[in-house]
Amino acid sequence: MEVSSPTGSSSSGIKRQRFQVNLEGSSQIHRDVDPSSTDIICESTLGCEARETVIYDEDGKQKQVVSSNNILGSIAYYGLQNDASASTSRSSEVYLQDCNYYNDDEENNCNKDENVYDEEEDYNYDEDEGYEFYLEEDDKIDYGFKLAAQFDDLDLPPGVEATVPWLDNSAPKSSSNSKQETDIKFNSFKQFNIVQDFSDHHFAKTYSSVMQAKDWMKKIQKEWKLLEKNLPDTILVRVYEDRMDLLRAVIVGPAGTPYHDGLFFFDAQFPPKFPQEPPVLHYHSHGLCLNPNLYKDGKVCLSLLNTWYGKGCERWNPSESTMLQVLVSIQALILNEKPFFNEPGFELTANTAEGHVKSLAYNEEIFLLSCRTMLYSLRGPPKHFAEFVAGHFCNKGHTILAACRAYMSGAPVGSVIWEQAQDVDRSDERLSISFRSSLKQLFEELLMEFSVKGADCDEFLNQKVKAGAAAALSLQ
Repeated sequence: MEVSSPTGSSSSGIKRQRFQVNLEGSSQIHRDVDPSSTDIICESTLGCEARETVIYDEDGKQKQVVSSNNILGSIAYYGLQNDASASTSRSSEVYLQDCNYYNDDEENNCNKDENVYDEEEDYNYDEDEGYEFYLEEDDKIDYGFKLAAQFDDLDLPPGVEATVPWLDNSAPKSSSNSKQETDIKFNSFKQFNIVQDFSDHHFAKTYSSVMQAKDWMKKIQKEWKLLEKNLPDTILVRVYEDRMDLLRAVIVGPAGTPYHDGLFFFDAQFPPKFPQEPPVLHYHSHGLCLNPNLYKDGKVCLSLLNTWYGKGCERWNPSESTMLQVLVSIQALILNEKPFFNEPGFELTANTAEGHVKSLAYNEEIFLLSCRTMLYSLRGPPKHFAEFVAGHFCNKGHTILAACRAYMSGAPVGSVIWEQAQDVDRSDERLSISFRSSLKQLFEELLMEFSVKGADCDEFLNQKVKAGAAAALSLQ
């Protein structure tokens, strides 16, 4: 049986969750119980002012209907009453949904009371599905606890739990099944695809009618074909059917860099004068500056985009440059192994001891920011990439955590081949205390998020258990 709670009108912009109530049913009686002393009692309010209690006799026929004006709630109540004594007997095969607890009169009463339901917004009725009620986001958690409380004092017979969706949905899914589902969606995720919803795109509100010109559209379609056929495995793209000027891409951080295994999202827009002018890009920074060429405000500095100085082929060429070239350049030139030297003037110290030390220290800072970016992506993935984000970190979670552990043990950031992380030299004690402390905290957060996504975290979870046990013993 599905249950619902009436709600008031919903304010604009508040999310609402739907609950359904099935209005059909029939009664059953377990024949092992003495029929002469057993009545089935079903009560229904459905949020109406009037409540009816329907009593059935031993043959399953309606025996008595008692009405009441008291409102106890919006969930059907069920029980068994012994007429001969005050004691109560219960049957293991009397189900909640088997009781007829609704009639046409009650439906009319509900529809007439405008203060109970908003006919346009708060519910819909379907002959097959019953009523669908909408619960406001602010009331959702409170309603869940109230719904649970309704069952606290109810001694449900065996088997009833399986017939109540609220109880059935509360059971956690198998982690193996969850990981299998995540892997299936991840493996079927297309590198290039055309989608519809562009509402969260950075340039969604920037539009020009020129972008509907046939010549312009043909040039964009040419870009699409190049991307679809030539994207590397570590770059994925979504374009929009109704807004051909928009594009979203995610770039996987290259191995051997402080960006390894991270996900970096970019929104792009083809301008009205494309390809005479290069695309405009916005980086999803989350307020973090993890590269001299990627600003906190999302600006991307790249010669190919004409947002940084450059000469000859370094700059945008209308007859040769492409969006594919832009994305590959970001991955290779910006997300590199020594981003410290991307800062203007710092390249002069690239071959010095001072430059080397500063570069290593900068990589530590960048990796911390990269880990924070991972958490942002896990907790709020951009539209159309949720399945990819979940699958990516489900598969890469163990190696990322292994890298964190190696870095906390002294391995230089970006130097580890992750499958051999346990074999690296950890004698380097140059790491700052602040880096170790910050990474330890991020490690704990990542461990929790990766575990939820189904990543192989048993090794690290077992280590936490052992460490906790050892700490407890030391205090005794």
